[in-house]
Amino acid sequence: MKLKEEINPLLLQVFRSVVWVYSVITFIPWYFFSGAGTNLERARRIKAQSVSGLPAGPYRATNSLEKLVAWLNPGVDTLDKMFEYAAKRFPERDCLGSREVLSEEDELQPNGKVFKKVILGDYKWLSYEEAYHVAKCFGSGLTALNQKPFYNIAIICETRAEWIVAAQACFMYNFRLVTLYATLGPKAIAHGLNETEVTHIITSKDLLQGRLKAILCDVPKLQYIIVVDSKPTSWSDMPRGITVYNMEAVQDLGSKPENLAVERKQPKPSDIAVIMYTSGSTGIPKGVMISHGNIVAGVAGMAERIPNLNETDTYIGYLPLAHVLELSAELVCISHGCRIGYSSPQTLADQSSKIKKGSKGDTSVLKPTLMAAVPEIMDRIYKNVMTKVDEMSKFQKTLFALAYNYKMEQISKGYSTPLCDSLVFKRVRSLLGGNTRILLSGGAPLSAATQRFMNVCLCCPVGQGYGLTETCGAGTITEVWDYSTGRVGAPLVCSEITLKDWEEGSYYSTDKPNPRGEILIGGPNVTMGYYKSNGKNQEDFFVDKNGQRWFCTGDIGEFHPDGCLKIIDRKKDLVKLQAGEYVSLGKVEAVLKNCPFVDNICAYANSDESYVISFVVPNHKQLMALAEQMQISGAWEEICNNPQMEKAVLHIITEAAVSGKLERFEIPKKIRLSAEPWTPETGLVTDAFKLKRKELKTHYQDDIERMYGGK
Repeated sequence: MKLKEEINPLLLQVFRSVVWVYSVITFIPWYFFSGAGTNLERARRIKAQSVSGLPAGPYRATNSLEKLVAWLNPGVDTLDKMFEYAAKRFPERDCLGSREVLSEEDELQPNGKVFKKVILGDYKWLSYEEAYHVAKCFGSGLTALNQKPFYNIAIICETRAEWIVAAQACFMYNFRLVTLYATLGPKAIAHGLNETEVTHIITSKDLLQGRLKAILCDVPKLQYIIVVDSKPTSWSDMPRGITVYNMEAVQDLGSKPENLAVERKQPKPSDIAVIMYTSGSTGIPKGVMISHGNIVAGVAGMAERIPNLNETDTYIGYLPLAHVLELSAELVCISHGCRIGYSSPQTLADQSSKIKKGSKGDTSVLKPTLMAAVPEIMDRIYKNVMTKVDEMSKFQKTLFALAYNYKMEQISKGYSTPLCDSLVFKRVRSLLGGNTRILLSGGAPLSAATQRFMNVCLCCPVGQGYGLTETCGAGTITEVWDYSTGRVGAPLVCSEITLKDWEEGSYYSTDKPNPRGEILIGGPNVTMGYYKSNGKNQEDFFVDKNGQRWFCTGDIGEFHPDGCLKIIDRKKDLVKLQAGEYVSLGKVEAVLKNCPFVDNICAYANSDESYVISFVVPNHKQLMALAEQMQISGAWEEICNNPQMEKAVLHIITEAAVSGKLERFEIPKKIRLSAEPWTPETGLVTDAFKLKRKELKTHYQDDIERMYGGK
């Protein structure tokens, strides 16, 4: 998306002429010295191909056609071995870093609200050797507190150094780590804890007080709670039978010679490392069983897509570690000796909500080279910068627009713009510390406009990835040399992808110009299935004749001639919004069909956006009565197309959604009233009157664009 250039056409022509002359003079030396030719060749080459020769695949990366990769280093096939390998190779290198809180204060806002602000110090670091020792002592301490190998232990905690230390301890001692989002509701957390029958929970003081305390009596098998905060706190009001320990106390217990001397039960690659609970669409999350071998394979696949990854890199960790994207990214970094500095969305940048004005956010202090981000955060950066651009003087705004459009043009050709980067985009780049060399986007689709913005203003490639918890987050990642948008790259070296025909949606591997179908991912990264859910396992997973596991994603994709995948649809009606919330469109429709004003409804959500919209066939009688009440006259079609009527019906639907106990993010924010009923003859529903989502989307495409606006 080009920016508007508010400049006299004559001056614009002069500018373009100057740029053209500059480009001609500098192009040849820059082309040879920058290696642009090599990068262009890499971007244009075939990245994956069908090993069967059939359009359905399976497709593999060109550098793993013969065999899929299962590990980074020979013999390092479990997570405890991977951490031990890193600790021996990079003993003195910084591993895990946390910022010290120097002071906290309440700041009164103009609207009367009070925000808590913090001033943070420098990062304090644990070396790889120290982190390994702390994890070993913590694991030993858990053993002394009766945690057994092959038994489950839960962690419900914010993203911080203690989370990864606790995880590494569990990997070492072969405890199955149950991960639950800190943002899950009480019922969902209790369900996960009871289903896995945990006796030990690792958490933080804030989460214990705020979320867990109310449900402790609903978890009958719970015996021990380990609080990761360093300051000891007395917990006298715990239910009978539950003992609370401080993390340091457990480490001290584990560091006693008699406890350290106890032989640990080392895991095998096939042993479960993590039972990762997904957020779920119905409020009941599913636990995905992930083996050591699964994660090691996923880490190997992801690492291969990050060029020159080594111990000089710094990664900033702030996304939830209970999400497979963040956990995998941090394990990739640990396997290569990178340092990981911890942050949070509230302290990430200088302008973040908890950072006191005038003090520095985490990116400014840490200056990371690597960062994972979900589209919502990148969209936030995009909107913040564009708001600041709108506040600039006319001259500054024009200069920014000219530089932006010029660089976007150069990027699309595979070229860089060092002069623009240093003169115009340096300040924007400094928002993330100024040293970011690769951004990894995952969790939801990234819009083309935001991806281009990050490429242009943050001066770094965005690797858009596609994967699921069921595949350890590993499926595909775009290469850093590929500046195309809307695609998710070629299969990773640890996985292969087959397209399965989906007759109901009219997607076939024989489609022209590109083969299309449901995405099936196979490889050593495909997980062991859902915990205590055999029926669902048989539905979503299968093993082929060669003994390889496959997962049926429910997503529809197409392969481009260069072997890159594009996600084009979703087989199921489950959609992930921009912020990561799952919306079951069927659930929304079921609740709102009870509204008297609704004869039929189709909920729709775009993963690039943060809200749901709906197409509604209104009840004729109810709508006409409302129109009369509002003194709006006209034909049926005119009344349906009236913006005031849309607004009034939306208000009624919103009330029905609240009464039906829909979550805030499930309630449609905009609607389109349809004057025509949906019948099999219109092609918008089946003979059984089931919604044809693809046809409805096509039919209402203009309305979708109107309701979502444009970026």
